[in-house]
Amino acid sequence: MIKYVIKRILLLIPVIIGVSFIVFGLLELSPGDPARNILGTNASPQEVEALREEMGLNDPFLVRYGRFLSDLVLHGDLGDSYISKTPVVDEIAGRAGYTFKLAVLATAVAILVGIPSGIISAVKQYSLFDNITTILALLGICMPVFWLGLLLILLFSVNLGWLPSSGFDTLEQMILPSLALGAQSISVLTRMTRSSMLEVIRQDYIRTVRAKGQKEKVVVLRHALGNALIPILTTIGTQFGQLLGGAVMTEVIFSIPGVGRLMVDSIKMRDTPMVLGCILFVAVAFAIVNLIVDLLYSFVDPRIKSQFQ
Repeated sequence: MIKYVIKRILLLIPVIIGVSFIVFGLLELSPGDPARNILGTNASPQEVEALREEMGLNDPFLVRYGRFLSDLVLHGDLGDSYISKTPVVDEIAGRAGYTFKLAVLATAVAILVGIPSGIISAVKQYSLFDNITTILALLGICMPVFWLGLLLILLFSVNLGWLPSSGFDTLEQMILPSLALGAQSISVLTRMTRSSMLEVIRQDYIRTVRAKGQKEKVVVLRHALGNALIPILTTIGTQFGQLLGGAVMTEVIFSIPGVGRLMVDSIKMRDTPMVLGCILFVAVAFAIVNLIVDLLYSFVDPRIKSQFQ
C-alpha cells in the first residue's frame, strides 16, 4: 500500500505542471495589464512600462512560466502577489481554513441528508416518498449554487431575519452557505445511494438473509448498505473535491474570506501568482481526497487490498 501511495503522490507532479501551464496560458490570453491594475488608471504609459520591466512581464511567455515552475519545483515557492506583495503561500494558508470548513460542512450535510434519503427511496421504491425525493433531487441537481444562495438569503435573512447573510465564524453564519453549497451534492448522493442500494437489495444473498429471519433494518443497514458503499464513497470523494472548487461562488455571495473569494479577486486584478496558487491548491486537494477515498475502499471491501500491492 505504501508503494501505491508513493506512486499516486508522484503522479501529482505532471498534474501540477499541466494545470499550471494551462492556467498560466489562459491568464496570458485574457485582457488586462497587471501593471496598470497596480498603478491605477492615472499612471503614465512610461510608469506602467517601467513596472512591467521590473516585474518581468515583458519577458517571453515560456521564460516567465519556466521561472515560475523552477521556483515551485525547486523551492516550493509560488511567488509573491502582484497586489499585496505578500507570499502567495501565506495568503492561501490564511484562507484555506474557511474553504475546507465550508466544504466539510457541505459534505456533512450531503451525507446526513442524501444517504438516508437514498436508502429509504430504494427500500420503498415507487412510493410517494421515492417520487418526491426523485423530483427534489432533480431540482437540486439543476439549481445553480449562486441562485440558491440568493434565495436562501432573501428568505431566511431578509424576510424572516432568522440567519445572517454573511460571514462564516459562528454556527448561525455557517448554516446558509453549507446548505447552498451542499444542495447539489445532496441530490447527487441521494440518486447514487438509491441506485446502488437497488442493485444490491435485488441480489440472491439479500433474499437468503431475509429468508433466515433477519430483521429488515439489519438486512438493509448491515448487509445491503455495506456492499453498496463503494460507489457511494466514490461519489462522496468526488463531490468533496468539487465542493472545494465550487466554493468560489458561495464564498463570494456570503462574503466568506476563503480561497475561492481570493481567487475571484485575484482574477479581476490579473494577479497571476495568486490565481495560480489558488487553482493549484484546489487541484492538489482534489487529488489528495481521491487518494484517501481509494485507500478507504480497502477497508470497505478487503478484496480490493490486493490492488494496492
